[in-house]
Amino acid sequence: MLAVLITLTPGLRNEFIDCQEAKVRIAVFPIMDVKTRWNSKLELLEHAYRLREFTREWLQNPKYSEYRPLFTTHDEWTIVKYVMEVFRPFRYWTLWMSKRPTVTLHHVITVYNDMFDHMDGVMRALAKKMTQWKEDLFFAVKLARQKLSKYYTEVTPTTGMLLISAHILDPFRKLRSFRKWHKGLDINPQDETSYTTQYQEAFLKYVENEYCDKHRSVRVNKLETVPSSNLIPSATASGSYQSSFDPYDLSSDDEEFLTRNNVAKTTPG
Repeated sequence: MLAVLITLTPGLRNEFIDCQEAKVRIAVFPIMDVKTRWNSKLELLEHAYRLREFTREWLQNPKYSEYRPLFTTHDEWTIVKYVMEVFRPFRYWTLWMSKRPTVTLHHVITVYNDMFDHMDGVMRALAKKMTQWKEDLFFAVKLARQKLSKYYTEVTPTTGMLLISAHILDPFRKLRSFRKWHKGLDINPQDETSYTTQYQEAFLKYVENEYCDKHRSVRVNKLETVPSSNLIPSATASGSYQSSFDPYDLSSDDEEFLTRNNVAKTTPG
């Protein structure tokens, strides 16, 4: 309400700027929430908290005495500070994912896990609190976690194979994240119903069906004779239309290496 009032007319805005004169390098105004913009509510709260002393001074003007009850109390600022601490990790993750110039697909599952851990920590801290605002915040975080879980449950070997594959192919993670889930849920990672086993088998099956089967036999076109010179020697392909080195040839030890049991033994979790 105060943000709308302060920015309503040029005269009101100028008076608010006067309150900041000689106290800050750049005068700013309160902002309003934009529902379609990431982190908008956090930015609104941060602006309001930063400008609280200037807002108080602006309200000292007798012309605005009727709006003084709208000013946030000390206890309410305490709530605002707590809510900002809840929001800030989410801003970090959204900005980190959106501003990186490289591929981030293999980080998606890890970011989900970090968000769940953060919300679980907030709920543990608020679980036994009896103050009304803390109970309300606990309920809000609980609903947010349920919303996030709704999307996360769609990451299955059937619907989320792309995310699972990208995560497993990351040499810094592989199956470690899934084993972390089991530790928290007291599940044996070797159990057939565990996430580790399900995702590992789904990944190996995907590689076998989508890569190995399609590339077991790759024909190499016959190379044209290159005119001989001092820099480039002439070369021709073998009569079998197969070069001496075929990166897709899995007919020897490579095929044995890619079998399910061997991958599990030779790939550290």
